[in-house]
Amino acid sequence: MSLIASDHFRIVVGLGKSGMSLVRFLAQQGVSFAVADTRENPPELATLRRDYPQVEVRCGELDVEFLCRADELYVSPGLALATPALQAAAARGVKLSGDIDLFARNAKAPIVAISGSNAKSTVTTLVGDMAAAAGKRVAVGGNLGTPALDLLGDDIELYVMELSSFQLETTNHLGAEVATVLNVSEDHMDRYSGLPAYHLAKHRIFRGAKQVVVNRQDALTRPLMSEGQPCWTFGLSAPDFKAFGLREENGEKYLAFEFQNLMPVRELKVRGAHNQANALAALALGHAAGLPFDAMLHSLRNFTGLEHRCQWVRELDGVSYYNDSKATNVGAALAAIEGLGMDMAGQLILIAGGDGKGADFSGLRDSVAQYCRAVVLIGRDADLIADALGDAVPQVRAGSLDEAIALSRSLAEPGDAVLLSPACASFDMFKNYEERGQLFARAVEALA
Repeated sequence: MSLIASDHFRIVVGLGKSGMSLVRFLAQQGVSFAVADTRENPPELATLRRDYPQVEVRCGELDVEFLCRADELYVSPGLALATPALQAAAARGVKLSGDIDLFARNAKAPIVAISGSNAKSTVTTLVGDMAAAAGKRVAVGGNLGTPALDLLGDDIELYVMELSSFQLETTNHLGAEVATVLNVSEDHMDRYSGLPAYHLAKHRIFRGAKQVVVNRQDALTRPLMSEGQPCWTFGLSAPDFKAFGLREENGEKYLAFEFQNLMPVRELKVRGAHNQANALAALALGHAAGLPFDAMLHSLRNFTGLEHRCQWVRELDGVSYYNDSKATNVGAALAAIEGLGMDMAGQLILIAGGDGKGADFSGLRDSVAQYCRAVVLIGRDADLIADALGDAVPQVRAGSLDEAIALSRSLAEPGDAVLLSPACASFDMFKNYEERGQLFARAVEALA
């Protein structure tokens, strides 16, 4: 039975992917609701009118009086809670909520909840693979792939959820079996007042969590915990009790738990220190959720990485090309630069730039100086990145992605790698990061 009151009126605010999942869920429950969207022609409008012609929908500027007819607003992650119409409705007693709270109230199986500025899709996918390898009926989604409410089912034994800070803003009590914030670095500074506000949004994932997983190399990932709450850690240092990390024995590096070596790092198909950290995070989450080590290690040995996330494209003239288009913030780019840089003999030619979302690029300087031979800059905020890097390495400008690839090829030497890791969103030049990555991969594959 659904844990949703039938005598309340609700409005779904935002008719994108998650909004449409809310419409389907509420319609199945037989409760009364309407829909509003700030856009005149939202993505799912035709679907809504075809499948649910009885549902009232208002498009365009939000009408406060209309919103105040509701007891509860389910707000799309894409719409900031600071939006004046939402704040006006809240001031008049309307509850602001979201699809994740509704999902959590109706999920009958344990939830593994994963957030972080970077790597959350990789770790979510890995934990899902591990659960499937262990024979669990697992559902994977949230911010990645399938919207949360579409995953609900009586036969599911484990939910593995990627959750963004935007989704967590409207999540009041998740009650996950195990929750983690993998890392915290500046992102979406065009939406938040600063890093503390972004950090607070991320940490809502820990509300009601039975166990937590912490990155011991990032103090911002550690929540305030109740006494006796189980806490597991991961990091690239040697592990101690209740910890996952790297151990070295006879010149060989191992993924390890406490004082036990689990598998040699060389057996991972994904490269770089950041991917070793991702593997350790997935092991910690899976172990907390009760998954056996043999199934988890089997998954790790077979995992080839996700598209656009430090994905190897090809080698040409002794130079490897990597597509890390998903690196839409400084922290993600740093993970790729340091992860690959520490793991190769040559140097990197970094292609960076785009829409910086108000970020501070100065954090790139030291790692670029250490691991990069040159930087090729593209996009709207190329000048901001150039100023932040100063004289750390030679810089060149490119007017297009194709030109950036050609320049990178001319700058690279055998043993080097060309890395597209923009540290920026793509919207100034491309439809999305996927298109940017696909065009990069296609152009690299066409090089002769």
